[in-house]
Amino acid sequence: MDLLKYRFYAVSLCLVAIFFLGCKSNGNVWVKNHSTGGALGTSYSIIYFAKVELDYEKEIDSVFQAMNRSMSTYVPTSDISKINQGDATIVVDKMFQEVFGLSANVFKATDGYFDPTVGTLVNAWGFGPGKELRMDSTKVDSLLEFVGFDKVEMTSDNRIYKANPNIYFDFNAIAKGYAVDRIAVLLENKGITDYLIEVGGELVAKGENRMRDKKWVVAIDDPMMGTVRTSRRTVYMKDVAMASSGNYRKYKVDPATGEKYVHTIDPKSGYTKNSNILAATVMANTCAKADAFATAFMAMDLEKSKEILTGNAELEGYIVYLDAAGKVMEYVTPGFKAKVIE
Repeated sequence: MDLLKYRFYAVSLCLVAIFFLGCKSNGNVWVKNHSTGGALGTSYSIIYFAKVELDYEKEIDSVFQAMNRSMSTYVPTSDISKINQGDATIVVDKMFQEVFGLSANVFKATDGYFDPTVGTLVNAWGFGPGKELRMDSTKVDSLLEFVGFDKVEMTSDNRIYKANPNIYFDFNAIAKGYAVDRIAVLLENKGITDYLIEVGGELVAKGENRMRDKKWVVAIDDPMMGTVRTSRRTVYMKDVAMASSGNYRKYKVDPATGEKYVHTIDPKSGYTKNSNILAATVMANTCAKADAFATAFMAMDLEKSKEILTGNAELEGYIVYLDAAGKVMEYVTPGFKAKVIE
């Protein structure tokens, strides 16, 4: 199956606008084209406006198929699976090269809290396609030997070198965001200037919702929601990408001890991260970048996340956390706050 699922995952985002088949704007008729389906272990929704009815379903599917061939750990014949199995002869494609390069940059910018080589631990904790292990301090310490993006590199001929053959790549914390970016490029190349792309809750918005001649509007899920899905904030989006990460949906419970294990893995300690951070949402110029930083913020302390957000002009952020008294609090950067609909 074409899965790139389990990432250190995800606050999903829901669309809040209601759309119709077409509209008139300044005397011009716009047609709303809408593609939906399943891919990368999740769902997608792509809305794009044009003056005529269009169908880019095949081209969109080809993007997802290329992603799976390149980076799906759930496809045994993918490039990443072969590399994880020890094949050093694979010459990786342009998509893999770009994701590898961005991963290296975010790894450095987050002091190693974003680390796609954490895949060995993801599998061991039971959140990946590999074998789940009974974890203890000795096992964690031994597996940490295979973690560290500074232990891998891409050679001049686009092959992947691993300092240890047991290092296991897992790009699931960046792949959905990157897929959104690739579909955005597809639409741009088709001359589409107004669109909203959503894959598993990660989004890119360009131009406007031509139905209403307004910016796109999306809602951010409340990490404290119960069985009924509720949103915490609603924001405007225009010419920006947004991604979220959280622990309130993906977790495991040890049947013997009742202990809860969240899917966010701290690549420094090797353990699942039960922290006071409930959810992190990031806006950036690319969805892959937003995706990667949102994942990192779930693994690091709040003050470190604040430091990165205030020091990087390309990022805006919204973090929901618990204070020392257990009260739900929010940290919002000025640029993000300006997009919030009060």
